[in-house]
Amino acid sequence: MHLAAANLAARRGEDLIFEGVSFRLESGEALVLTGKNGSGKSTLLRVVAGLLHQERGSVSFTDAQGNTLRRVGEISHYLGHRNAMKSELTVAENLDFWRRFLGQTHTAVSIDEAAEAVGLGGITHLPFGYLSAGQQRRFAFAKLLITYRPVWILDEPTAALDASGDHLFAELVEAHRRKGGIVLAATHQPLGLAEAQELRMAGFSHSGPGVWE
Repeated sequence: MHLAAANLAARRGEDLIFEGVSFRLESGEALVLTGKNGSGKSTLLRVVAGLLHQERGSVSFTDAQGNTLRRVGEISHYLGHRNAMKSELTVAENLDFWRRFLGQTHTAVSIDEAAEAVGLGGITHLPFGYLSAGQQRRFAFAKLLITYRPVWILDEPTAALDASGDHLFAELVEAHRRKGGIVLAATHQPLGLAEAQELRMAGFSHSGPGVWE
């Protein structure tokens, strides 16, 4: 299977944020987007996830049977700056909602197993808003595990994490890649991913043709 983007361009309001972005990620591969604030990293992720409409170009996912899908959001997990959890609900209630919303698959793990995988077993009964920022981010990772999606689209995934959280994140991503999963992530700091490709977004600061390099 593979995820492909061809000649993508996107606007924010009247402004062209980037153009001419193309990449292809095969099963087990990762692409890390780097660059300054405002360079288009988050915009590119949202375009790939289908949350924003591109100005030009196309995005597609081809599965192991050769079937091509242009609605990548249907087979991907998107984790943005926010954790997309309700503060007043317990962790278990939040994760159960996402499991039902996203659709459980045969390769998904239980809520308790997902909590153990992120190092926070035994506290899923607590309200999500009661947890520290680092604990909340770890449980956002648990959301990636309760329903299998082959593509993970991650925006600043290690924000609010300490060193142990960074290591945990890298382990989860590498486990996903070993199963054939694909990862597209934006970051300001090293993610510790082995043999990841890098695309440096330049945004408005770029002086040559196009706006990425």
